[in-house]
Amino acid sequence: MTYHHAPRATGWVGWVWFGGAMMIMAGLFNVITGLAAVFAERVYVQTSARLLIFDVTTWGWVHLVLGVLVLATGVAVMVGQNWARVVGVVLVMLNALTQLTWIAVNPWWSLAVIAIDVLVLYALIVHGREARLD
Repeated sequence: MTYHHAPRATGWVGWVWFGGAMMIMAGLFNVITGLAAVFAERVYVQTSARLLIFDVTTWGWVHLVLGVLVLATGVAVMVGQNWARVVGVVLVMLNALTQLTWIAVNPWWSLAVIAIDVLVLYALIVHGREARLD
């Protein structure tokens, strides 16, 4: 008689929870950034010498919507949903790209968020399987 044991999570599962927590935090930060850009236009100043594909208000809406999606997916990652790993990787890559274009408006913040996004990608891609629910 053969017994099949479920694979045991190792200490690396903490990376996945870290990734989920960072996604929640990044989502909240994006929501705050988006709200500031949409409703308090004087917070961010767009100059002609900097490259932005859209105006600051449009980028505010992009940050707001992406922030909500990243936040919700981060919660799903934390509770071990399988789909959240793939969706999380895509959303975090999109977040890094939007931060790259936002770098003209807020360079130090964008660089910090991109660095966190890289850590989240590592956690989700390399160790994400350990936190899944079956």
